[in-house]
Amino acid sequence: MSSARPGPLRWIWYALGGGLPHRFSPWVLEDTTRPSWVWRHLARAVVQLSPLVLICLLVVPVPLAYRASAAIGGLALGLLFSLAYMIETIEHRVAKAGYEPGTAARIRGERVERRRLDRLSPYRRDGAGSFD
Repeated sequence: MSSARPGPLRWIWYALGGGLPHRFSPWVLEDTTRPSWVWRHLARAVVQLSPLVLICLLVVPVPLAYRASAAIGGLALGLLFSLAYMIETIEHRVAKAGYEPGTAARIRGERVERRRLDRLSPYRRDGAGSFD
């Protein structure tokens, strides 16, 4: 991973959709293409939804059970929508970091193909396999 990594406040700004300085571009690409990219996306979505969840829990003048169920339901619905638009959101983040649209998907696809070939490689040694 790149040595230029945003601090906690910059990461929160990044999680809320803000852009980072150019020196963090390699980190943004790494963040959106590493194997845990889906979980990282969901963590950013939780940060985006947390102010609304806190307002729902702390400000709305109804019993706690109603507030908690509304907060949990809103969080679940927000995460569902976040998952639905995950690819587009990731590509937009990568484009804001200065990369061509589609770069993150291409890198993740190459990693999947490399892992597939590595998984099949023990069966393709010494002339074995259908492509020899």
